[in-house]
Amino acid sequence: QVPLVESGGGLVQAGGSLRLSCAASGRTFGTNAMGWFRQAPGKEREFVATISWIGDQIKYADSVQGRFTASREDAKNTLYLQMNSLKPEDTAVYYCAASEGFYAGITSDEYDYWGQGTQVTVSS
Repeated sequence: QVPLVESGGGLVQAGGSLRLSCAASGRTFGTNAMGWFRQAPGKEREFVATISWIGDQIKYADSVQGRFTASREDAKNTLYLQMNSLKPEDTAVYYCAASEGFYAGITSDEYDYWGQGTQVTVSS
């Protein structure tokens, strides 16, 4: 059973917005740091955002700072990524991830659980 399930991806024009959701399944992640990563065709998976277990520490990649907002709603066991002012270079498969720790950083090996990803395509 996949512990994390992403949704909300799709096709949007440059300048538009999307909100991704990541729902936990089979267990809760209320005491886990959560993160968002993305992988574009032909490129390695890259860090997008991370949020600590109580939301007191949120970090973003420089490329999305000021445009993307990560948040979590533990009552719904759900992680969100609000993406505004989207650019064609944001096109990628977006993955959510959970760490066993309260805090996590920007490298994928700090995360223990992964979703299957949702495609985001931004047209110019």
